[in-house]
Amino acid sequence: MANTTGDAGMREKTQGDHNAGGMVAFVISMAVTFACFIYVVFLSGGVDLKEVKSVEAATAAPVVAAAPVKVDISDIKEPWLPNEKMVAHGQAIFKTNCAMCHGEKGMGDGVAGASLNPKPRDLVEGKWKQGGSALQLFATLQTGVKGSSMQGYQASLPAADRWALVQFIHSITQNKTADSEADLKAKAPGLK
Repeated sequence: MANTTGDAGMREKTQGDHNAGGMVAFVISMAVTFACFIYVVFLSGGVDLKEVKSVEAATAAPVVAAAPVKVDISDIKEPWLPNEKMVAHGQAIFKTNCAMCHGEKGMGDGVAGASLNPKPRDLVEGKWKQGGSALQLFATLQTGVKGSSMQGYQASLPAADRWALVQFIHSITQNKTADSEADLKAKAPGLK
């Protein structure tokens, strides 16, 4: 009977007590949770929920980006000379082939370029690695930039399209490098 009384006495004693270690862990976890909540709500500026679409946006028809409109340049005999049709055609070629890395406005902030090292060139700023003249830009488009992910387009884009890209890049850059018309007329026709 002594054993039975001892067990009952012990049972009585533990029923009224609580687990002190568990209570401390609970209080600490609640304090950390509230501290995180206060930080997110008041100190960090909150949570950006812009990725959550409103009901109207979710039920609306999907927006499809318009395909770039290519301009007919078949009548242009000297595509290396400044021409507004070539600039417009170059813009369409840029949107199709270059904007993913260089960004829609050519500022080096394209989605695909975010993970590249080195980062794509900001064509608007125009700090040229291989020169910014029309002939130098054409050469860059032809062969690419060694040590970067900028590929050459000689095999995939016709020369007229590469000249259109050069003219488009010149239209958006702030760091223009002038070419002499005589130099262009002498050297450009031989570039393919």
